[in-house]
Amino acid sequence: MAREVKPYNQEESKKAQVGNMFDRIAPYYDFLNRFLSLGVDVYWRRRAIRQLAGQQITALLDVATGTADVALEASRQLNPQRIVGLDLSYEMLEIGREKVHRRNLDALITLTQGDSENMPFEDNTFDALTVAFGVRNFENLEKGLLEMRRVIKPGGMVVILEFSRPKAFPFRQLYNFYFRNILPVIGKLTSKDPKAYRYLYESVQAFPDGQDFLKILAKTGYKSNRCIPLTLGICSIYTAVK
Repeated sequence: MAREVKPYNQEESKKAQVGNMFDRIAPYYDFLNRFLSLGVDVYWRRRAIRQLAGQQITALLDVATGTADVALEASRQLNPQRIVGLDLSYEMLEIGREKVHRRNLDALITLTQGDSENMPFEDNTFDALTVAFGVRNFENLEKGLLEMRRVIKPGGMVVILEFSRPKAFPFRQLYNFYFRNILPVIGKLTSKDPKAYRYLYESVQAFPDGQDFLKILAKTGYKSNRCIPLTLGICSIYTAVK
């Protein structure tokens, strides 16, 4: 079971705090993603969507869609008829809607505010589901995974992109130093929210990555579960089938 880490305090629910945190950092989110990852996050998202290549996908759900980067990449690679993005943060979605509108994709991509652990969709609605850097923020990880499984059709694939912890020396030590000491300082100076990027490091450390996450996927009813480490284990793609 994942250890619960909250962005700000122990009193308020994690869900409420995560929503508030992303509302606060929304104007800086895309810039910081590119800057802090040296642009590698774009490659990670492309690799994640590529896992769905060759499948017949009419309707796709992107959970924790944020500013819609994954939804936009899915529209480019997969050519589905309908993409729905779901996120807790109103401010992140507003930025995502602007990006969708600039690309004239309003008829294809719909962005909706909602809770990934209690989604406003019928059972067996979507052909596939994606989530990038979102499951780590679930208040109840297993509940969120079960809810994701509920809304996809039998045989549908879930693709999860999430940070993980490198294992190899000395990259692991360099990674931990950067995430623990450098990244929060940059986040504080840029986003004016020092705790948001401290939370990023702490939540990654607490997340059950690799084989531990594959076991949780199996426990929540998924099959054909697979983990693909990326960039020396900084993040991983997990694929699973309902």
